[in-house]
Amino acid sequence: MSAHPPAGELLQSVSHFLRDALLPSLDGAQAFNLRISINAIDLVRRELVMQDAANERERARLASLLGGAESLEAMRQTLCEKIASGAMTLDQPGLRQHLRATAIDRLAIDQPTYSAYLAAMRGKSADDGSNNEAPGS
Repeated sequence: MSAHPPAGELLQSVSHFLRDALLPSLDGAQAFNLRISINAIDLVRRELVMQDAANERERARLASLLGGAESLEAMRQTLCEKIASGAMTLDQPGLRQHLRATAIDRLAIDQPTYSAYLAAMRGKSADDGSNNEAPGS
């Protein structure tokens, strides 16, 4: 049993406090710097909550695409080398889908309010009937 809430929940609480209680009382440079700090806290929270699942999805796609079971980093390197050499192109079955899914997972963590990410999620929802929630959220 844990003695405290998970790190993601703690960071979310801090972020909400800073945004809702402290930010309205500041202006100018202090408000700007606090917004940057809140964004950093939110990014770290999303990484803690979502990164492992995103990496596992990417690892599974790469294993299928490359026919191997190396480490994620090794498979990323192999994919980059194959693309750079021309041994693998966007015509390769599954490559385009892998690259898109990897980008969407990364945007869900890095920039979940980015318009291209939101459009991709709306398109995904329209395509498969899923909801508009970020992967892993």
